[in-house]
Amino acid sequence: MNIGMIAHDAKKKLMQNFCIAYRGILNKHTLYATGTTGRLIEEVTNLTVHKYLAGHLGGTQQLGSQIEHNQIDLVLFLRDPLSPKSHEPDVNNIFQLCDKHNIPLATNLATAELLIKALERGDLDWRELFKS
Repeated sequence: MNIGMIAHDAKKKLMQNFCIAYRGILNKHTLYATGTTGRLIEEVTNLTVHKYLAGHLGGTQQLGSQIEHNQIDLVLFLRDPLSPKSHEPDVNNIFQLCDKHNIPLATNLATAELLIKALERGDLDWRELFKS
């Protein structure tokens, strides 16, 4: 499955720790991330991550394009709700596209853990049928 990952600055360390903890699951899938997030994940996990531009430089839009074409199966977006972003419309677009295409989306650690465990159990295998 294709997993998209984004983490706002205040959540990047949390995303690194999440990826360390679930490296065994994540390494069985194809990972995509905004530039800085992807680089930080690779540094601590040795996972291969396809990196877009940094989020504020268009990486969020690049991920959105893949979602729009139904090429992403799961999005882990650890966001900082207390700090508004200059690219907030792009952020909101990710949420809308995930809703439109029935792509599971986690915006916090608790939901990310539920989804990653569901992925491991095969609970998200329906995405393969949905993409066809």
